[in-house]
Amino acid sequence: MTTTTLAVLVPLLPFLGAAAGLLLGRTAPGFVRPLAVLPTLAAAVLAVVVAARQGGGRPIDAATQLTPTGSVPIDLALHLDGFAVLVAVLVGLVATCVQIYSTAYLKNDARYPSYAALVSLFTSAMLLVVYSGDLMVLLVGWEIMGICSYFLVGHYWETPEARAASLKAFLVTKLGDVPFLIGLFALAADTGTFRITGILAAVTNGGLDHPTLIALLLLAGVAGKSAQFPLHTWLPDAMAGPTPVSALIHAATMVAAGIYFVARLLPVFAASGAALVVLAVMAAVTMIGSGLAALAQDDIKRVLAYSTIGQLGYMSGALAVGDRGAAVFHLLSHGAFKAVLFLAAGVVIHAAGTNSLAAMSRMGGLTKRIPDAYWTMTVALLALAAIPPFAGFFSKEAVLVAAEHTAFGDRDVAPAAAGWTILVAGLAAAVLTAAYATRLWLLAFRGRGPEAPDHGRQPVAMTSVLWVLAVPTIAFGLAAGVLTDWFDGHSLAPSLTTAVLSTGVGLVGGLVTYGAWRHTTALADRPPVGAVAAHPDAEPALVEAEAMASHTAAYGTIAGALDPSDPGRLLLGPLHRHAVTGFHLDALYSVLFVRPVGAAARLVRFLDREVVDTYVRGSGSTARGLGTLVRRAQTGNVQTYLGALLAGTLVLAIAAVVFANVYAGA
Repeated sequence: MTTTTLAVLVPLLPFLGAAAGLLLGRTAPGFVRPLAVLPTLAAAVLAVVVAARQGGGRPIDAATQLTPTGSVPIDLALHLDGFAVLVAVLVGLVATCVQIYSTAYLKNDARYPSYAALVSLFTSAMLLVVYSGDLMVLLVGWEIMGICSYFLVGHYWETPEARAASLKAFLVTKLGDVPFLIGLFALAADTGTFRITGILAAVTNGGLDHPTLIALLLLAGVAGKSAQFPLHTWLPDAMAGPTPVSALIHAATMVAAGIYFVARLLPVFAASGAALVVLAVMAAVTMIGSGLAALAQDDIKRVLAYSTIGQLGYMSGALAVGDRGAAVFHLLSHGAFKAVLFLAAGVVIHAAGTNSLAAMSRMGGLTKRIPDAYWTMTVALLALAAIPPFAGFFSKEAVLVAAEHTAFGDRDVAPAAAGWTILVAGLAAAVLTAAYATRLWLLAFRGRGPEAPDHGRQPVAMTSVLWVLAVPTIAFGLAAGVLTDWFDGHSLAPSLTTAVLSTGVGLVGGLVTYGAWRHTTALADRPPVGAVAAHPDAEPALVEAEAMASHTAAYGTIAGALDPSDPGRLLLGPLHRHAVTGFHLDALYSVLFVRPVGAAARLVRFLDREVVDTYVRGSGSTARGLGTLVRRAQTGNVQTYLGALLAGTLVLAIAAVVFANVYAGA
């Protein structure tokens, strides 16, 4: 088979698996799990083959006209460059691991067939985004991911948290998609094509008439999809979905789509220095704000959610300084270690019977019960904190090196202001990242108290994939030196200055957090913590759903806990109560947007019911009254009809005479 044919099969196989799974889910449930795992696994293998054949060389392009439009054509096109083939491998790997993990995590879930089909469809949509060479076809995958995330995040629809989270994720991302769509049309109007190669050629030849406007419109969609300030608020709440969904959507697929889109079209954004500065500021605020919020969260998955937002900020920062190689490098390494963190968190929640770090800190023996999750999560947290030699160190260093070169004028792709913004914010975020990673590890695995509830040995399907994903978490950074051809051919090696600075501040953040934990651990006996829903015989998905419900019941919120032994509370001080709510952005948006829109909706409903409907009902009543009068005149008596006819004729004759005399006198 040709490389193009194999590339077509990569997104097609999960799509066919999704369709078959939906069709056979009720009639032949025994086929559901093979149809979930095998097509995705085959797609991952083919993605590796495509990457090997592409080899980081010249991009492979193929296209056929999808439909005539009369103006700008829409093509079913493939564009396979080094970035595309590597991201496809990541998506295939993570999706396969998630499908295998889910077979045990949702073992007895009645909705597993639809869940597995949606995961396969979601995977197919992301692979379509990755391989697509036409922006309209890319938009199809972009929107399919959005609707799939709505259903997957709301999988536990019985809980109010899941229902609200799925709706919020859908609405916030759609809010960004509206200007994104306008930006796509404006870009096509300027360049005359939706093909990525044609757009890049037009930009090179100066064919972009409104670069700043187009770039800012597109950034709105990117901010929504990739959870960047100010449209990031949906991501922490989306943790109400099953843990494997979090690993898929929030590690390697949906949230990475916006970053990948900007990397694909970076020359469009680089044509406007103002747009790059806006992107840099957006990335800096995202990195710092999410780091502070992560340090205050009690739900282990919400810590990881805010961590994801911050790491996406690093990727946006790399793009803001014009280095898409560093951005995609961090996207790939982050996808691997964040998938480990989420999937290991699922094991931890099942073993502890709670998602509350405050409750875990009062348990003993959790490390012995789940050694696989403990060791792989430790490795992934070290990668998250950018400690060498793990993958996160090398990819984060690539971002900081790019920012350093831009700040000092060694690169002129972006303004120096963007470089300084990302460099300073990146170093500050490194401190916060190390701090919340250390806090999570200490509270989850160094608890003191009664033994954790015994759920037995964790299923092999859940623990084996942790070790599979731990391999790139450890080795990908070391192997990046041989992959330079896939990253535009330039080196991604760290520099001594930024390596020492970022590692040093990271170690300081970790050590300070450890000291705060030692200081506060004496308070771990009070107050009593009740957010535990331990059912030794229950499947992991049920334990997670009940853990979320018990957390809200115990603390009044899914985000925080009134725990004086939390080192994050000591480190943040008075800032803690603001950070735990995400700095009240949801409340602010409620005042600025939700309430006015709700008031406008109520006004429209009033006008519709009391004004418009009044006229409609009045016209109906008038017609009905006239009909009643006319009906009374229809007696069926011929003499009555003749009498009425003669009377009418007489009236008309008299009226004619009167009018004739009036006009004659005039």
